[in-house]
Amino acid sequence: MTNATEREQERIRAVNRLLHGACRPLRILRTVAWAPEVKERFLAQGACELPDVTYAAFDPAPTIEAVREARRQIVPVTTIDLWLDRQANAIELSARMLAAVGTSGFFEYGRQLYGEPTAPLRYVAITPLDLAQSVLDTIRNLDHIELNTAPLSYHTAEEVAENLGQAVRAQFGDQAPAIELVDRLSANALATSRAIRIRRGARFTDRDFIQLLHHEAYIHVATSLNGQAQTDLPLLAAGHPGTTRTQEGLAVFAEVISGSIELDRLRRLADRVLAIQMAIDGADFLEVYRYFLERTDDPDQSFENARRVFRGGVITGGAPFTKDLVYLFGLLQVDNFIRAGFAAGRADCLHLLFCGKLDLFDIPALCELYALGLCRPPRFLPPWISDPRYLLAMLTFSVFTSRVSLEPIVDVARKLLDSAPMVRMPANGPERES
Repeated sequence: MTNATEREQERIRAVNRLLHGACRPLRILRTVAWAPEVKERFLAQGACELPDVTYAAFDPAPTIEAVREARRQIVPVTTIDLWLDRQANAIELSARMLAAVGTSGFFEYGRQLYGEPTAPLRYVAITPLDLAQSVLDTIRNLDHIELNTAPLSYHTAEEVAENLGQAVRAQFGDQAPAIELVDRLSANALATSRAIRIRRGARFTDRDFIQLLHHEAYIHVATSLNGQAQTDLPLLAAGHPGTTRTQEGLAVFAEVISGSIELDRLRRLADRVLAIQMAIDGADFLEVYRYFLERTDDPDQSFENARRVFRGGVITGGAPFTKDLVYLFGLLQVDNFIRAGFAAGRADCLHLLFCGKLDLFDIPALCELYALGLCRPPRFLPPWISDPRYLLAMLTFSVFTSRVSLEPIVDVARKLLDSAPMVRMPANGPERES
């Protein structure tokens, strides 16, 4: 190894340390969180008054100064430096967003980080709003179909905690996160690399449990632990809004590939996009709450869905938190990346998706960093990557089917079935002899 290479490696390490330090104060969800009493008071008062929410002030100066120091060592020309520059920009925007919490500025910075419903997606001529509406239209077209599913089987939080504990210990060994039952939580379950907290009293279906395992544990916990192992690139341990779209997209993709996602989950993700647009157009918290209430008939869930839209923003409308755009948008990007990368003969890059907290556009830089010996291979991988037989078969099939345009075939199917009567199966499925 030459002296020049060693100096370059040390420069990359130094910039990583600075940017990792700049990330430390950024606790996005904690900063914009609402106290449980806000929901209790809102529902107790008949859900007819805007919630009264306050936020602690955030000082962006330390983060901005650390980013400024890092930029002195970044020359955004090479692939690696362009990666570092993107991280610096996202971290600074995140700090400025938190400093503007509770104001319209929060939305202005947030939409630069997470996007907005009507902004076209990169490389794809569709907006998140179009994508969400397409999902809802497709689901609506299935309304006439009796799915004949078995009655939901619910499990208590205690049962889920026990089963989840066994699963994460099998996956992560002595680095497995603790499983904690708590009385108050804004969702049924939340995960960090150290703990997965489950709200006592919550009920979970079988699919809820599998979603939780694949989404929170096999993706979010795994990428956190893998990032923490990147001693030369500590920035990969620091999740920030610049990586959120890929991280959440990867987690939802894990639900898809594991077979645990369902229509109601997709509907919720799409509804949130429409609700964000409602808020941008001026709808206040009450209007968005009622929108969700009409769709769910569940006051508690409707409050939580509306809270996700307005946390950190302006409760009277016009300036929401746009983070919830990233789930469907990220799913589309991750799915496209995995399929296109496979078709391009670069399935070798798949493992790098799990080496820490990253964005898809970071992959070329991580390939170079891996070649330099600075990026370590991920230790923890989801089952569909550690045993990729199903994934590779699915991708092979995907490449095969992508060569056929579906539109003319849809027209043929419509004409073929146009006069055929609708088939309605018995609610419990066809009768069979025993």
